[in-house]
Amino acid sequence: MSKNRRPTLTTTAGAPVPSNQDSLSAGERGPLLMQDYQLIEKLAHQNRERIPERTVHAKGWGAHGVLKITGDISKYTKAKCLQPGAETPMLARFSTVAGELGAADAERDVRGFALKFYTEDGNWDLVGNNTPVFFVRDPYRFPDFIHTQKRHPKTNMRSPTAMWDFWSLSPESLHQVTILMSDRGLPISPMHMNGYGSHTYSLWNDKGERFWVKFHFKTEQGHKHHTNAEAEEVVGKTRESFQETLYNAIENGEYPRWKMQIQVMAEKDAETCAFNPFDLTKVWPHGDYPPIDVGTFELNRNPENYFAEIENAAFSPSNIVPGISWSPDKMLQARIFSYADAHRYRLGTHYEQIPVNRPKCPMHHYHKDGEMNVYGGIATGNANAYYEPNSFQGPVEAPAAQEPPLRVDGNADRYDHRQGHDDYSQVRVLFERVLEADEKERLFDNIAGTWLDVPEEICERQLAEFKKVHPDYEAGVRRAWEKVKAEGRYKPNAAPISEETPQVAAE
Repeated sequence: MSKNRRPTLTTTAGAPVPSNQDSLSAGERGPLLMQDYQLIEKLAHQNRERIPERTVHAKGWGAHGVLKITGDISKYTKAKCLQPGAETPMLARFSTVAGELGAADAERDVRGFALKFYTEDGNWDLVGNNTPVFFVRDPYRFPDFIHTQKRHPKTNMRSPTAMWDFWSLSPESLHQVTILMSDRGLPISPMHMNGYGSHTYSLWNDKGERFWVKFHFKTEQGHKHHTNAEAEEVVGKTRESFQETLYNAIENGEYPRWKMQIQVMAEKDAETCAFNPFDLTKVWPHGDYPPIDVGTFELNRNPENYFAEIENAAFSPSNIVPGISWSPDKMLQARIFSYADAHRYRLGTHYEQIPVNRPKCPMHHYHKDGEMNVYGGIATGNANAYYEPNSFQGPVEAPAAQEPPLRVDGNADRYDHRQGHDDYSQVRVLFERVLEADEKERLFDNIAGTWLDVPEEICERQLAEFKKVHPDYEAGVRRAWEKVKAEGRYKPNAAPISEETPQVAAE
């Protein structure tokens, strides 16, 4: 083909398209012909260009990069991708939790921080957030919490009443709510926020020793945040501020970097820890478990096609490699199932055959047929080996990849959150020792600014929870709330809070 000759437009089956301007009809004024299969193909594909958006973390931004290990944590893990000098290609996707696919980027929200590492032993996915904790500690509560972040079934609008009603009835949410309503709830871009594995994971070494760990990714671009007023101004100009900032930085060669660190706890120490180390609403104090430098990751390549490489990207904590594993964290245990299940629904049974999700190492398994099976299974070149065990040289198990057993003893019940939890002390440390005076004032204003139509009973209930953290917390929010009232902005929902549960009529 000459340099000046353009390629021929074809159907998806490769046939040349004679006209992309005029549809076939029975005469100039006649109806369209059903035999115009090229028109039908074009319209049919347009009707199917969208796939279900993620129930949470729908709006996201991502890029490719590389993880480089500069420290030595070999005594904690046998994972090849975490050994000194290792370099692993990766994909990162950042997101908002509540917003739909078309939501504005610069909204106050927790940010997803999902990482996929293409290791020689398979894909390792680390699915976290830009906060070290979360709103709930038990997966039973997660769907209900997410309902409060989405649209009200009657009004089809966001409901601050639902959010604060849930939070005020859930003291375990105080830690995350305080972070969300602080400056860090509105980073100006993905590059200016930290990432956390959030959950407690585990590492294990060649000796079969297990260590509990927390993963941290500290931004090397510094922390930068919007105030509410600044964010409103940004949203008024663009809904894609995060996408623009991340994409343009990489295109301009300004590659963002994060320092990777871990906190380590000996396996047996979890039994005597002063708090439940597997509780997602808690952090590990740095004084007791100092962060250890592991390496850095850098994002240096934008996707060529956003849909194919970011919208189709599927991250799941079920993807681990030898040397890395899970913990008794209840939320993590549930996500091992729910994330992969969401991808099977949204993308198809064989979603990991999509190129962005496909491991870069060889794969051998016996999963057969079904939606999205475009490469075939291990049967390629060995049609007889489509089950296991077999006598036809099909793939076999690798006992060396088996992780050491979890410790289970009579003290295991101490990890049950129903045994009592302190939901206030760590929040008190955050409020007293971490937040500066001006940050506290913005925290108070940010909270009161979301109470414009929240029933007074709910606000008072939440104020009582703030007081259990610190009297100044309650007093500051109350002062900001009174200011909102004085300005005439407080117009609470008039609907009474019923003590009775409505009964659904039987069909």
